[in-house]
Amino acid sequence: MADDGVMDMVSVPEAIEWQAEHAEKAGAPGTAQVIRALLALEGSQAATARRIFAWQGLGLRDAMPLRIAGGIHNLLLAGEEPRLEDVYAGRVASQDDVDALIREIVEAYDTQLMPWLDGPPQTNEAGRSASFAAALLWLADGRTTGQFEFLEIGASAGINTMMGRYRYNLGGVATGPSTSRMQIEPEWRGRPPPVNDIGFTDARGSDISPVDLTDVRQALRLKSYVWPDATGRMARIDAAIALAERMPPEIERMDAGDWVEKELAREQGEGATRVIAHSIMWQYLPDFTQERIEKALQEAGATATSERPLAHVALETNRKTFQHELKVRYWPGGEEAVHLANAHPHGAWVEWLGG
Repeated sequence: MADDGVMDMVSVPEAIEWQAEHAEKAGAPGTAQVIRALLALEGSQAATARRIFAWQGLGLRDAMPLRIAGGIHNLLLAGEEPRLEDVYAGRVASQDDVDALIREIVEAYDTQLMPWLDGPPQTNEAGRSASFAAALLWLADGRTTGQFEFLEIGASAGINTMMGRYRYNLGGVATGPSTSRMQIEPEWRGRPPPVNDIGFTDARGSDISPVDLTDVRQALRLKSYVWPDATGRMARIDAAIALAERMPPEIERMDAGDWVEKELAREQGEGATRVIAHSIMWQYLPDFTQERIEKALQEAGATATSERPLAHVALETNRKTFQHELKVRYWPGGEEAVHLANAHPHGAWVEWLGG
């Protein structure tokens, strides 16, 4: 999962343009316009604008454009800037008009928007768990056990950590509780995944700054990072909130490297596959954290047995192709990552490449 260098981009305008193009490719043209309008802030005397263009760090790895985009969307969700609704709905055709509007908004809400630059976005999306479910079905197809101890890093609010409570239709293959209020059915491309029974002996996660779905203010902040022109996502967050109110996911506040090392060192029960999983977060980790996690996986994999298997499931972005690739490794037996699928970043479709 080596970085291809794009994440090390230091030019602020290039990082903004790259993120805008990425939003367009992901089917969010209104969000792309808002992000691209950040370029029009250059020269503004607003403190938020000055901080953006004097960014001390790696703009894409820090997800700087998405930080401020979340703050801008929050103004719409909070009812403070209804004019943004037309932009996100695609009713503002001119980029110049969007540029002028975003500059006006940033200057008017300067103090309110500035704190959104302090931390990375929380982008938790239940649709991504369709790829996780397909990977587990594949692993259960004679490679490992069909029972899983599911451990998610970068879990944010734990929406995907709760995947065992969701119902999936994956190209005609159904799995999960049929009565779940979270019904996930992405457009399926290619052959369906294998039909197998899967279950969860445990499901937990970690995040350096977890979100409490049962807290109204935190939930609104999470929604602010959702691209509003990506239809269906808000409904899935609302369904996840309802499930969390009944039984919240178990998310530990901890650095990903520390947590993986701790969990892999813990004694593993017999008969269940221990899974380290993550989605659309790897690029935000420092290199040394990535290396720690990889080292811990390799060491744990070396001692894995058929009675106590280990798997690594990752849905991450290929920064050269813009594809979001589902890759799986498992021990004993699978040292090399298997590229099982490509997927929409928010779960709208999955293109199955595996057997």
